[in-house]
Amino acid sequence: MSNRSKTIVDIAEELKLSVSTVSRALNDHPNISAKTKERVKKMARKLGYRPNALAAGLRSNKSRSIGLVVPKISMFFPATISTIIQNKLHEVGYNLIICQSNDSYEQEVELVNALYSARVEGLAVSTTLYTTDFSHFDIFKQQNIPLVFFDRAPKDYNVKVIRGDDYAGGFEATSHLLNKGCRDIVFIGGPLSCSLYTERLSGYKAALQEHKVAFKKQRVFFHELTKENALQTCEKIFAQAPYPDAVFATNDTTAITILQYCRDKGIKVPEQLKIVGYSNDPRTEIITPSITSVDQYPATMAERIVASLMELIQAKHPPAYRHSQEIIPIQLIERDSTNGKNKATKK
Repeated sequence: MSNRSKTIVDIAEELKLSVSTVSRALNDHPNISAKTKERVKKMARKLGYRPNALAAGLRSNKSRSIGLVVPKISMFFPATISTIIQNKLHEVGYNLIICQSNDSYEQEVELVNALYSARVEGLAVSTTLYTTDFSHFDIFKQQNIPLVFFDRAPKDYNVKVIRGDDYAGGFEATSHLLNKGCRDIVFIGGPLSCSLYTERLSGYKAALQEHKVAFKKQRVFFHELTKENALQTCEKIFAQAPYPDAVFATNDTTAITILQYCRDKGIKVPEQLKIVGYSNDPRTEIITPSITSVDQYPATMAERIVASLMELIQAKHPPAYRHSQEIIPIQLIERDSTNGKNKATKK
């Protein structure tokens, strides 16, 4: 017996029907009787027929697929975003192809080209930490394929951008610590090639200035926000007195690592050091003491990404590519690491 994939031609031959009749029956065409549809579908199951979605997409120029590129699927924020986007797209009859760049610019370029070749009808992207050249996305714009950037997004590239209010997040986190009486606050951010961290740093500086507290360059650190890097920074921070009275870590992995470091070194949180994280990872609520963090509302962002893509796909005219931003509000979730009572302050 041949191992080749069965086609509608095989079904037609078995049932002595025309290929066009079989095709219409499989697609529930109204002009085909229910009896014929059932015969065709039964034979399709018997032969192990599998529809060729790629071929169908080539014929109709509609793949019913959306591409998604995120830095790391293992991280709380992109994982949550990806799940909600997939669920929302499924509701409107679209599939999601999820790719992770692993924060490699070269890999991001390859993935974008692969998704273009896969004929996705739209693309949503959160870029790597180091993406400053966006020319690999130009082909999508040239071919009028909807393109939406979110979270990590370009500042000047002519596309739709949906991002959190990172400036407000930096300002609120720092203001909260200042209002708790802290005056020596460490800032730990990611590489400044990524706009997220420039915005959060600006918010941090603005809060210090508003409270008339001097900005100390030696209290600011930048690196990829991993556990290993956070531990190295802790060694620098606590190498010699005077120690800071607070740390604003711009992701929760770093905040949790600092808390664990303090526990190992006998530094009491929040009595001797207050800590604020960023993203409101579920771990921050269940760890002891629980960690104050900034909620970015990933569900709201994901819903807006899907809505924006659908608006662009369904538009009667090609997308007008211009730089536009939609800002998702943040919320400071106050917990025990800053003597909080699980209060929320929305901005």
